[in-house]
Amino acid sequence: MSKIVFIGGGRITSAMLAGLRLAKSRHRFVVHDRTMAKMRYLRKHYLVAIEPDLGRAIKQADLLIVAVRPGSIRELLGAIGKSQRKLLAVSVAAGVPLRVLTQGAGAMQWARAMPSPVCRNGRGLTAVTFPRTLSQKDRNRVREFFAGFGPVLEIPERKFDAFTVTYSCSHGYHALATLANEAQENGLDRRTALLASAHALADGVIAWREGKLPLESLLEEAATPGGIAAATTAAMDASGYGRAVRQGLSAGLRRARANARK
Repeated sequence: MSKIVFIGGGRITSAMLAGLRLAKSRHRFVVHDRTMAKMRYLRKHYLVAIEPDLGRAIKQADLLIVAVRPGSIRELLGAIGKSQRKLLAVSVAAGVPLRVLTQGAGAMQWARAMPSPVCRNGRGLTAVTFPRTLSQKDRNRVREFFAGFGPVLEIPERKFDAFTVTYSCSHGYHALATLANEAQENGLDRRTALLASAHALADGVIAWREGKLPLESLLEEAATPGGIAAATTAAMDASGYGRAVRQGLSAGLRRARANARK
């Protein structure tokens, strides 16, 4: 049974702890954060240990999960880089590359991961990437940890930013909110609008994910030529749906690249 130490007690740490608790993980968990209120919240809701002192938190770790904002990562690296322990650390800071993480890292070994907040419900998808020097044993340790709350996908680091801007559950939530709001404008009450919109988005995607038909076949099945669905999707495309998605992903990529320079 390993002791996992989280540096940073924000939203993604809360989501990971919820997913691990749901999976009845046998690891022991410790959280360090500069804000005592965050640590107390996590201790109350997820029964984790807390450690206000960063140095003492690091000394306890069998595996270190660094879950701070990208803008705070360099300051944190200056503090934890003083540790001479041979320790495996995983950063979930979006856009911060391995070359930055390994500068002045001392004896620490680094990997990167990008877990989804959906891991809260045990259905998260996590991308991981490793330096070539990381042992197979340590790679397996990282995969095993994140597999505690959903599938794990290993991809090259050069593809990490593209994955990050694509896989975010914010796309689904944003689409759900937009579709439901328009449904209300067309006369549905809020509850019915949300149920109809959630079915359109979530259940349709699950049908593709768990079925055997290609996406193109499902699109043809759902949007019969000359029908209501076909008219709806054609009007969305004509209004710039694809262009809006393209511009959104491009903006996310620019932000990720800016994070690497901070």
